[in-house]
Amino acid sequence: MTTAPASPASPPAAAPSAVQPVGYWTWVAHQAVVRHLRGALAGIDLTQPQWWVLKDIAAEHAPRTRAELQNRLAAHLDAGPEEIGRAIDALTARAWLSADEAGRVRATDAGRAATRRAVDVLKRVRAEIHAGVPEEDYATTLDVLRRMIRNLGGQAELSP
Repeated sequence: MTTAPASPASPPAAAPSAVQPVGYWTWVAHQAVVRHLRGALAGIDLTQPQWWVLKDIAAEHAPRTRAELQNRLAAHLDAGPEEIGRAIDALTARAWLSADEAGRVRATDAGRAATRRAVDVLKRVRAEIHAGVPEEDYATTLDVLRRMIRNLGGQAELSP
């Protein structure tokens, strides 16, 4: 007669925080934050890659070409150059972006208005995510995560 393996006495969430797996909790946090952020952006008819493009263009004093935008954003964000290209195409089709004769991409008035709407939405999203979390705790959490990233040889600086 065989017996089934014993089940754990308590679920993983009951373990002391110091011994819980950081990989699991960072993955769960990432999934929750991205899902919430993408849902909020969808409410104003934007995708996250489209937001990345608008944000990058709004932050730059010197416009970038399509290829420069694709390379810059794809190198640092969770998207490939093709996805960034599709975001540029969609924003151009809406007349939120235009390219000059040298191929430099700029936001139109409508694109700048969409960027302002997205900023407002994302301020609300940040407040929702940070509800009940003191700024000091948030800063400490980021410092710890950056230290862990550096411990593993990763890039721990915010970019772009």
